[in-house]
Amino acid sequence: MADTALTARRRSPLAAAADRMAATTRSSGGAVRLAEVPFLTQLNLRLDAKSPATDAVGLALGLQLPLEPGTVVRAGDRAAVWLGPDEWLVVGGPGTQRDLESRIRSAAGDEHVSVTDVSAQRTTLLVGGPRARDLLSHGCPLDLHPRAFGPGRSAQTTLARTHVLLVARDEPGAGFWVLVRSSFAGYLADWLLDAAVEYGWSDPARRQG
Repeated sequence: MADTALTARRRSPLAAAADRMAATTRSSGGAVRLAEVPFLTQLNLRLDAKSPATDAVGLALGLQLPLEPGTVVRAGDRAAVWLGPDEWLVVGGPGTQRDLESRIRSAAGDEHVSVTDVSAQRTTLLVGGPRARDLLSHGCPLDLHPRAFGPGRSAQTTLARTHVLLVARDEPGAGFWVLVRSSFAGYLADWLLDAAVEYGWSDPARRQG
């Protein structure tokens, strides 16, 4: 008998909300875009930022590990988010955990390094569009004005009283990544959909209710 644990199709934390987010995106006429970016690789990296291994790891990943608090460096489908003086979150495409961890450990050599796969802990919400900042500002205590939180900035903060990692993406008009614990993802998606209704962007589930 087939092993259902191996053959069952993976289901993302926000699969059930996908249609509602797409409907709200259409209803906004492009003002806001809501979508899940599921199954991203997420590796927690701990390394002495002053060691030569920091540059070596950056070269192996194809990006420079950010050393300034609250910043993110992106290259292609990879990103490194500053979490602390010796801690980063390395984000990559789905299924790249082993490759990225191998690159990091090989580059670090004899230097002490800690790499932990935390991909299953969080999912990622994309909040984009010209009104993305307005929508997020409903529940985030940060000043999200572009002068204060522009492209390439990141912060561990709260959104609707939920702890999130907020990343301002650096592509023009790309909006924000909201990395949230999988167990809170459904609640946060509901909150965003409810907040969107205040702008007249309809949520079909609320209309049916």
